[in-house]
Order: sequence, then structure tokens, then C-alpha cells
Amino acid sequence: MTLISVDHVTYGYSRQPALKDISVDFHKGEIVSLLGPNGSGKTTLLKLLMGLHHPQEGRVLFEGRPVCDIPPKRLSKRIAYVPQFHRLSFGFRVLDVVLMGRMPHKPFFFRFCNDDEQAALEALERLSIAHLKNRPYTEISGGERQLTLVARALAQGADIFIMDEPVNGLDYGNQIRLLSRITDLAHHGYTFIKTTHFPDHALWFSDRVVMLKDGKVIADGDASQMVNRLNLYNLYNTHIAVMDLDGGGHVCVPEGVTERRGHCAANERYNVQGLRA
Repeated sequence: MTLISVDHVTYGYSRQPALKDISVDFHKGEIVSLLGPNGSGKTTLLKLLMGLHHPQEGRVLFEGRPVCDIPPKRLSKRIAYVPQFHRLSFGFRVLDVVLMGRMPHKPFFFRFCNDDEQAALEALERLSIAHLKNRPYTEISGGERQLTLVARALAQGADIFIMDEPVNGLDYGNQIRLLSRITDLAHHGYTFIKTTHFPDHALWFSDRVVMLKDGKVIADGDASQMVNRLNLYNLYNTHIAVMDLDGGGHVCVPEGVTERRGHCAANERYNVQGLRA
């Protein structure tokens, strides 16, 4: 089921186009990673999906309707934005931060009710962080903050999550824990569209990869097929080998690293894939 369609969209700042005649669809229950170098148009695309920018050419459709025609409050009941690394200056409780996700469902003057608090608690339970509900948001770890923001989006009632480099600033363990939670939610029908600078993460935790360079889509398809040696070279102008692990799965390694480090036994553990364009 197609949720969002980007149809021949061009958008630019001043006279410089950030996106040039791109077309891409996003479907229910999939995890899509947007890969590309800095300045390739990834964040601009996210803003178009959320209706924050309007296409200068082409159109962005949400379930067949132009996103720019949908009232922001109504759109926010379906689409949630999860920022990178988010800091609050005031020490709200984790539960209070998650409750903020209920605001699209409230009138201008309101008080949170029992149903709102129950929705927030269920979101925290779903992400296994209910034990943090009374902790100050400013005193929990970076990984716990990101999970709190995902819980806020769940409490919002959204089923589409827009995430701009969600693992930025997290240690490796918290990166994997966050991406694993995202995968679990996708299995229950939630859709995730996220930018990343880590091809490995796209391989391990994404259904699809959309590669952007100079404002154009240069590859779009199954992650295991698109993340290959040729595409990565075209994207980053860097030689990167995609290796098969003996136990299954793949890993991206800059070519020549094992030789420079003197790991002569590397080829006994890995088989380097050829070009899979």
C-alpha cells in the first residue's frame, strides 16, 4: 500500500536546486533509509514529506491527496517527526515529554486526561522504558532520550515516522538498540523513513534504500541489492567493499583496510562480493 508519493518534485533554495525532478514512493510497514553525502537533498526531502516545504515543481501526495492541502494538525495525527539528538533545558519527566505527543488531538485550551496518560504509558511500555517515566528527561542517556521521542510519536497516534539521522550522537550499543526497536515496530505496520550516513545500518535494518546525490535519486530498491560496491562508489566516490559474513549478513569495509592493518586472515572469514549493480 502506497502511503506517500513524490512525483517529479523539484525544490531549491534561492537559485540552487536541492532536489531535481525526483520520484519515489513510500509504502506501509517498510523501513526506508535515505543514503547520500552531505548536501545531497535528504533533509529537504523529509521536509517536503512533512509539508514543511511545498514543491516548486511536481507534487507530494499523502494517500492520494496533496500534502500541502492537508491541515497540519490533521497531518500530524498520521506523520510524526523524530529529531536527531534532542535536548530540553527544563527537566520535564519522561512521561511529560511523551504526553506532548497528544497535543494534535487537543483543542487550543486543554488539560491532559486519563486517556492521554494511558496512551503515553502504553507507548513507554511498548518500548520497554516505562521504568523511566518519572525520571527527568535531562538526566537519562542519549539512547533513552531517542526512545522517549519515539514513544512520544507513538502516543501521538502516528503510523509514519520521519527520522533525520536518528542514531547521531549515540554510542554503538544504543544505535543498535534503537534500530532494533524500529524494526520491531515496522513488523506491526509502522512506516519509517530515515536518513543515515551508515550504509551498514541500511543493510542491517532497512527494507529499502534510496540513494541521493546532487539532488537526484541514483538508486532505489531492496537494501541487500542497492548497497553494493558500485553504488557506494558512485555515492561517496570511495572504494567500499560489501562483504558476506560466514554466519549470514553483510558488512561494509573500506577497501584495503585489512591489508593495511595486516589482517592476513581476513579472507578466511569473509568473502568479498563483486560488483552487484
